[in-house]
Amino acid sequence: MWDCDVTPKTKTHIYHAVVKSTITYAAETWCLKTKMVAKLNSTEMGFWRRSARISRKDKIRNTVIKQKMNVVRSLLDDTKTKQLQWFGHVQKMEEGRLPKEVMKWRPLGRRKRSRPKLTWAEGIRGLMGEKGLMEEDWNDRSNWRKKIIQLLNGRRKMWKHCTTC
Repeated sequence: MWDCDVTPKTKTHIYHAVVKSTITYAAETWCLKTKMVAKLNSTEMGFWRRSARISRKDKIRNTVIKQKMNVVRSLLDDTKTKQLQWFGHVQKMEEGRLPKEVMKWRPLGRRKRSRPKLTWAEGIRGLMGEKGLMEEDWNDRSNWRKKIIQLLNGRRKMWKHCTTC
């Protein structure tokens, strides 16, 4: 895998087939906290750096490495997209289905004293606000899907035009 004989295109295929699918298994249910985001980014960049045969000592920016390896979307972007797709999917379910009941469930009692922990639902609401989506948008399935795809395409265009990175 780390051989010079393996082409970058093959390394990218291996990344998508094995690494990305393994790392992001069940990612739609993750509560993305700062530490988790940092771990995802560092794991992904570790793979791309090794694939490009570039050490951290070389002091080459991550964006340059991603351009060299033709990386379009990051693990974090894919995870957030999966979460939005899962949210829309569960919202469309009939009342009484277990995933929908679990999503709506709120524990009884009070939270512990201290800063409240970020819940999955709060993370999704924040992500929707960040991406300009409304909570009612999931009612129109094709429109919801188009908006999520537009978010991906916008991110993809940003990477293509990044020449100063």
